[in-house]
Amino acid sequence: MTELNDLPGVGPKTVEKLEDAGYAELMSLATASSGIIAAVADVGEGTATKIINAARDALDMGFENGLKALERRKLIDKIPTGSKALDDLLNGGLETQAITECYGAFGSSKTQIAHQLAVNVQRPKEDGGVEGSVLYLDTENTFRPERIQQMAEALGMDAEKVLENIYIARAYNSDHQMILAEKAKDIMKEKNIKLVIVDSLMAHFRSDYVGRGTLSDRQQKLNRHMHELQKLGDTFNAAIYVTNQVMSRPNVLFGDPTAAIGGHIVGHASTFRIYLRKSRQNLRVAKLVDSPYLPEGEAVFSVTNEGIKDQ
Repeated sequence: MTELNDLPGVGPKTVEKLEDAGYAELMSLATASSGIIAAVADVGEGTATKIINAARDALDMGFENGLKALERRKLIDKIPTGSKALDDLLNGGLETQAITECYGAFGSSKTQIAHQLAVNVQRPKEDGGVEGSVLYLDTENTFRPERIQQMAEALGMDAEKVLENIYIARAYNSDHQMILAEKAKDIMKEKNIKLVIVDSLMAHFRSDYVGRGTLSDRQQKLNRHMHELQKLGDTFNAAIYVTNQVMSRPNVLFGDPTAAIGGHIVGHASTFRIYLRKSRQNLRVAKLVDSPYLPEGEAVFSVTNEGIKDQ
């Protein structure tokens, strides 16, 4: 397998600078811009372009036929949600190498699902898990280790070990959130991260950028952030789960006026979009709004003391 120091024009000092800047993987290097690589590696832009092109050649980033694409799809793992109905809606669970967005009003169980996924991803493969760790970007102070303990113990797992494999970072504004996502690749491989959670995606972007005059800047930064998250999923075969806030559309007179925040940027970047809403008592309804290959549909699940279950 090609390493950084195998690339033409990349010596030990350049390797060290690239790794310090978070470009330790060929994929992260191949998908970077020449301006950024020139700056972090302290080389000319022409040299940076040659390094990037060499990384792309080593990864064979050209065209491939459909059969090769099918073989690559076989590498994808599925993380169970705890509810068979919800898993069936998603064709087996949360996909790796994809961004799954769950949006809904407060109390619709977006964070409950996040906690359940953080436990389930660690389960043995024979029990439906992928034996991976979790990276949790907490923007609203919603992570609760006590809830993880409840869910883990309900599945007969060692709660302390489960918590030990969840790496939490609190983001205090949108810039901090973006930096954390960019730095995530530093520990993704080392800690075998198979699930990245952002709870919630838009909270800081919504508060940091107020008014129509700031909308363009916000959307550009948001677009960059979403692409960084997708890159993490692709590079490390990890699932990306993001929760999102909602707003009420005043121009909708009939039907549900609820819409996700973030506009077309979030809509296009998300591989799967799920709208969550409350039902009676502890029941929740999940509607699959968008998917590249799955039909729209709904699933009903319940939120119990033991976690996410079927109704």
